[in-house]
Amino acid sequence: MSIHDVLTDRDGMKPNAAGLSPERAPAAIFPVLAGYGLLIVALLIVVQWMSGTDYVGPDSDDNMRLVEVRDFLAGQGWFDMMQYRLGLEGGTLMHWSRFIDLPMALLIRFFSLFAGPERAEALALATWPLSLSFAIVCLMGLAGYRAGGRIIMHLAAGMTIFYVYGMGRFEPGSADHHNAQLTLASLVIAMLVDPSRRATSFAIAGMAAAMEIAIGAESVPFVAAACVVVALLWGFEGSAMRRQAMAFGLSLLVTVSLAFLLTVPPRFYSMVTCDNLSLGFYSLASVGGFMLFLSALLITRPSLPFRFGALALTGAALLGTALVIAPQCLGNPLANLDPMLTELWLNNVLEAKSFIAQFRMRPTSIGGLYGMAVIAFVYTLWRLARRRQPALWLLMAVLMAISLAVAAVQVRGTLFANLVAILPMAFLVADLREWQQEKPKSAVRAVVYLGGALLSIPLIWSLIGLFMEKGVNGFRQQVEAAPSSNALACGSGEALQPLASLPKGVVLAPVDFGPWILRFTPHRAISGPYHRNQAGMLTELNTGLAMPEEAIAFLRGAKVTYVLFCPEEAQTQSLARMKPEGFYGALMEGKVPPYLKPMNTPQKGGMQIYRVEG
Repeated sequence: MSIHDVLTDRDGMKPNAAGLSPERAPAAIFPVLAGYGLLIVALLIVVQWMSGTDYVGPDSDDNMRLVEVRDFLAGQGWFDMMQYRLGLEGGTLMHWSRFIDLPMALLIRFFSLFAGPERAEALALATWPLSLSFAIVCLMGLAGYRAGGRIIMHLAAGMTIFYVYGMGRFEPGSADHHNAQLTLASLVIAMLVDPSRRATSFAIAGMAAAMEIAIGAESVPFVAAACVVVALLWGFEGSAMRRQAMAFGLSLLVTVSLAFLLTVPPRFYSMVTCDNLSLGFYSLASVGGFMLFLSALLITRPSLPFRFGALALTGAALLGTALVIAPQCLGNPLANLDPMLTELWLNNVLEAKSFIAQFRMRPTSIGGLYGMAVIAFVYTLWRLARRRQPALWLLMAVLMAISLAVAAVQVRGTLFANLVAILPMAFLVADLREWQQEKPKSAVRAVVYLGGALLSIPLIWSLIGLFMEKGVNGFRQQVEAAPSSNALACGSGEALQPLASLPKGVVLAPVDFGPWILRFTPHRAISGPYHRNQAGMLTELNTGLAMPEEAIAFLRGAKVTYVLFCPEEAQTQSLARMKPEGFYGALMEGKVPPYLKPMNTPQKGGMQIYRVEG
């Protein structure tokens, strides 16, 4: 029996667990999947209606994305990714993709036909993430059906609902690109587990993988894992996977080439950057896709060693390409960050922390980040060792291994690891359910089954960790407390209104305030939380730590017009503690240098605006 024969369903039979042929499955289950999709949409709308205070998400990237879309709608060129109002004079070249700006811009244009500017933005920024939440739930449900039948479908769709709700990247206002990347990742998974092994499914997977790279470089490890799986399946199965491997490789090559031409300006064709689609990742993706396509096209011999020899040659070509064109992209793209920024900024960014750093800082959070994925990986290895549905479990094992490896280096990798973990956890819960039903009166089996189901939800892990950290009273207070943020207190539209009313100028403010300043005011912000804004961030940090009589040199050098000081902001407090006699420390004590003139009466968050004199 070949791998192709045993991939068809959870029990190794050609018809799936629902008793339908694979060709009929999508049409037959679409109403069910749509119901799950509408459920998550309704849930997110209700939560937003009950607790939302702004039509843009609370993350700085959500606000910056809206600023970028506004600039695009105002006439900034498709290839012009400069954020002219961020950083020192000249602006900051952003590493984001117009592929995310475009749908939101079109939605804003559409809603502007019958709504005012702010309402149109609100409707667009609600429609985009909600449509993605609908899609990711449907796609993971489809993946569950294709992998294991109707029960696995229900479990996978239900777990995805909890995943989407708990991660906070799909609620109305979430304009950042991570939700689109994760939705594309779910499309890749759903296509690669197609029991019919349609070449079109693999072509769609290749296209989705290429679009992931085009949207953001953080998905490159996931895409690499998907490529490895397709290559290994062709290596093991040969002619049974020939058309599929060719379709995947060619689709990856064509799509990433089109994405490169459509988003990279000609003057940057030879530039290599490791945080977005540039010559580096384009070369790797296109060489890998072409080599896989060419190998499957030309090699028709049944010899397994011969096919793996071709794959070894492909791997060597990829390594050579990386060493020649983009050797710097083989490591951490943030490794060259200024040490001062690493210590005072990057080390405080959750998604950039390593497993060890996060464990040392807050061990009770590890379960919510890694628990489900680790259990799913162990279960995946167990299923793979049993040699049933080996192609499915090989796919899961490679995807999970690489996602967990990335997550060990940066917490952001847990987004992909927990997404991939949904399918294995659905099988695990189904197995526990069958085991419990063998002795339905057994309390032990019932508890184990219930526990397994609960541990398939990262949010449950997070709540358990919060309970362990805060205790009963602290847990209750944390759950009941309304979401708040020091940055939002000083960075809200209401708080920034006095700044917005001042003549256009240049603002020095804590790094996290940059996107809000750009969104709510016409000013240029010196600092924003983006690694390409190193000069601006260093200017702000050095100013905050400088002696008051020395800080004026930094302010004048950066042509700063206004200083926004928020005593409740975490970074400001940290810098003031580091150097109490410094610029921020003096302002914290109410000692205002003579070259600063107060421009407002502090209200919300105690925010004070100063104009730089002279």
